[in-house]
Amino acid sequence: MSAPLHRRKPSRRLMALIGVASLAAAGLAVVPLTTGAGAAAVDLAHAALPADDGWAATGSGTTGGQTADTAHTFTVSTRAQLAKALKAGPIGAPRIIQVKGVVDANTDDSGKTLGCADYAAGTGYSLSAYLKAYDPATWGRGKLPTGQQESARDAAQDRQAARVVLTVPSRTTIVGVPGSGAAIVGGSLQVKNADNVIIRNLNLTDTRDCFPQWDPTDGSTGNWNSQYDAVTVRGSTHVWADHNTFGDGPHYDRANPSYFGREYQVHDGALDITNASDLVTVEYNRFANHDKTMLIGSSDKDTRLRVTLHHNVFQGIVQRAPLARVGQIHLYDNYYDTATLNNYTHGYSVNARAKAQVVAQNNYWALSGDRKASQLLSGDGTGSVAGSGNLVNGTVTDLVAAYNAEHSAKKIKTSVNWTPKLTAGLEPAAGLPAALAKKAGAGVLTAAGGTS
Repeated sequence: MSAPLHRRKPSRRLMALIGVASLAAAGLAVVPLTTGAGAAAVDLAHAALPADDGWAATGSGTTGGQTADTAHTFTVSTRAQLAKALKAGPIGAPRIIQVKGVVDANTDDSGKTLGCADYAAGTGYSLSAYLKAYDPATWGRGKLPTGQQESARDAAQDRQAARVVLTVPSRTTIVGVPGSGAAIVGGSLQVKNADNVIIRNLNLTDTRDCFPQWDPTDGSTGNWNSQYDAVTVRGSTHVWADHNTFGDGPHYDRANPSYFGREYQVHDGALDITNASDLVTVEYNRFANHDKTMLIGSSDKDTRLRVTLHHNVFQGIVQRAPLARVGQIHLYDNYYDTATLNNYTHGYSVNARAKAQVVAQNNYWALSGDRKASQLLSGDGTGSVAGSGNLVNGTVTDLVAAYNAEHSAKKIKTSVNWTPKLTAGLEPAAGLPAALAKKAGAGVLTAAGGTS
């Protein structure tokens, strides 16, 4: 019997080239990664969260796909390319995905635009039949919809979810290519049970549910509830969302009809952080033209939820900026403009409930003529808001005192059980309106990671 042959392992360079070739064949562009002696300065795609920059800098920090090799570094311009890049290679391998131009999530693999009728086709669902089946006058208000039309609505919603929900794995950076107008329209980036994720420099807009569910038990008059956040962080850790722009345009809520006396709401959250997520930093983003903006904590029994929000702009926001449950939330140097924008009228900014421990420092509120300082906060009587240096129309204001003075019940507490330590860039609030007009949102960052 002859001796076995000893096979030489292929070199890492060869393996990388094989990976590049296979990905190119799959229609994914590969961008070279400059490393080694004489390498160029770290660019936007390879940047990591700076030290001390909020809760996401805790421990090992947040580096996303910084160490991705060439086989896991992509430039994408379509929904199909983005979906392939998110799934390419082994689970957990670091990856960088650069979005160039506008990615429409409501498209098939050939790039054909898909509408609500395409998702409903073959399911038996129709809105007119759904409204007839669950009219409170005949269905009542004491139970959720069941039966053929609810099953058909659920099936149609599942078909849309299969296109628009894009799961982001651990050790991933998704970044808009500077100067390309990078956007994901109608998509929902789902960071679920992941660690070490970066999302930067993207316009994330009009994440719209074609098939909202009627819930007659939601409140005293019922509500239409939709799925899909533009970004949802569930059960995940070390997440950095930076210099993105969130909004509903071009489909603003003013275009929504009403059924059963309630708005047919097709948008859910902009950026929700739930299900025991932890160590999240949200900075230099712009949130505009939206209702239920940011939920931190999915229920009063949620856990962890250490989140930092700083240098964000909230404009034309109705509520939840954020609604915080349970966790330790640090809000500093954010700018809130309460004026109505595109029919989005301010309700409240920050809601502290379910024993949330919020520290609010050096934030600036521009109060429109129809609003009062007492309307900026909300709560259930168990949450706390501490802090100082907050300005309302340029004047130092005790937000909790203003709220509590007009609410005899469910007063907001003023003491918290923790002290923020990760406060990179903390500055006085006075200059925020002018500074953040130039520094926040998508399209500001340059290829090298600075601001233009």
